[in-house]
Amino acid sequence: MTDLQAPDTALGTNPVAATPAGARTAADVVTPEVVAQLTRDVVGSGRTANHSPFTGEKLADLPESTPEDVALAFERARAAQSVWAAVPVRQRAAVLLRFHDLVLERQAEVLDLIQLETGKARLHAHEEVLAVASAARHYGRRAPNYLKAKRHTGAVPTLTKVTELRQPRGVVGQIAPWNYPLELSVGDALPAFVSGNAVVMKPDTETALTALWARDLLVEAGLPAEVFQVVLGEGPVVGPEVVKHADYVSFTGSTRTGREVAQGAAARLVGVSLELGGKNAMLVLADADVEKAAAGAVRACFSSAGQLCISIERLYVHESIADDFVQRFATRTKAMRLGTALAYGADMGSLVGERQLENVQRHVDEAVAKGATLVAGGVARPDIGPLFYEPTILDGVEAPMAVCAEETFGPVVSIYRFTDEDDVIGLANATSYGLNSSVWTKNAKRGHEVAVRLRTGTVNINEGYAPAYGSVQSPMGGMKDSGLGRRHGSEGILKFTEAQTVAHQRLMPMAPSFGMDDERYAAFMTTSLRVLKALRFR
Repeated sequence: MTDLQAPDTALGTNPVAATPAGARTAADVVTPEVVAQLTRDVVGSGRTANHSPFTGEKLADLPESTPEDVALAFERARAAQSVWAAVPVRQRAAVLLRFHDLVLERQAEVLDLIQLETGKARLHAHEEVLAVASAARHYGRRAPNYLKAKRHTGAVPTLTKVTELRQPRGVVGQIAPWNYPLELSVGDALPAFVSGNAVVMKPDTETALTALWARDLLVEAGLPAEVFQVVLGEGPVVGPEVVKHADYVSFTGSTRTGREVAQGAAARLVGVSLELGGKNAMLVLADADVEKAAAGAVRACFSSAGQLCISIERLYVHESIADDFVQRFATRTKAMRLGTALAYGADMGSLVGERQLENVQRHVDEAVAKGATLVAGGVARPDIGPLFYEPTILDGVEAPMAVCAEETFGPVVSIYRFTDEDDVIGLANATSYGLNSSVWTKNAKRGHEVAVRLRTGTVNINEGYAPAYGSVQSPMGGMKDSGLGRRHGSEGILKFTEAQTVAHQRLMPMAPSFGMDDERYAAFMTTSLRVLKALRFR
């Protein structure tokens, strides 16, 4: 154990959460019977495995898909999709509403799986249950309206009858990440299913059991099994094959990989939606409630150990309240309980893999070496688990420290002081990313004025990320290098459809008629356009 890894009581080493008596273990949850049930339909001719971040031990042996297996999965999905699309939309929506009820009734099962596969604290795992249930309810209720045929004014009013239809794209290829294996797998697939598509999903292998559990529940709720295919394997091998066969691609992950996915989709002229990285900022204005902002910063920065695309990594605090804020924030951060139990009680869990731990350690070590100050954390905790790292606050961070601009994707936040609001808005926007941001103030009008100047897809006032993300009727997504397209709301479902216009011309053709020659027809149509403008036709 290095000096940096050793617990430093001067920094207020985070306590270990107690494990309840009789708490479940991985062996209790991931039984051979459960694995066999969940993987029974996976198209895979090889073998792979996943592991738990809590211990590093293997959880389950899983099928591994080859390029040929991916092609077979798309073939099966395509054969089933046309039958599914013919089912009335209200019946498809009813599947989502039954799924909503099943998720809430059986949430204990999936909370165990999410914790085992991601290392999250249970409360952070529960956020995924809330998000998926909310999306299922929303699209279960609103999909018929989003997808219904719409009448429009035609080229010649009363003579041209126009209907806009929404047709499913076909088979959606979905590549889902490891950090939110329930919400970013099935949560994103729900609007694709209800709009009449089939889905071939590639979840991350390390969190595949959670995604497969969700598939099993959807089938129980009434989704035809063939409509939802799952393939597993290494991203560089299986991912491009998914893009190669899909009629539309949905991807959540890093900006680097997102560019590759976009290039593959563009080569085939198929649509794509991408939710990518973020270097999200929280602005604590001079009139903010310091205690509430400090408590909110803990949630905003350290949920899921910071492994959340919309979590806060840059914290800008007005100079007049900075010392008070930092003291309160640090006290709360040092008191956070770390733990591995499959139960509520821990405030933060583990990082998910060695790569994440190495990146966190690199950012912190380099910042400290170049003059930054550790206010809290900065300590690995192998006494709890191999990938645990304390929630960390850095002060005095300056460019060119890597932590300034690079996405850490871990429990690390940097404090910056400011005096001028125009300047801090510029600093918050001075990044290639544009996913999420947060503003804290007692003045609602002032908060809104600052929010609209921030170049991020979502902005939360007096909270970190949950209000905007949880408002499923409104779109959520990124600007700049943080992605393309949106999830949630109308945009989150219509992206999985092709707009089709059907125009029925009646009584007279769109051509000279009733004895008109070309010149008289042109004059008649010119007059008609002027009349339509005068009558305020759109």
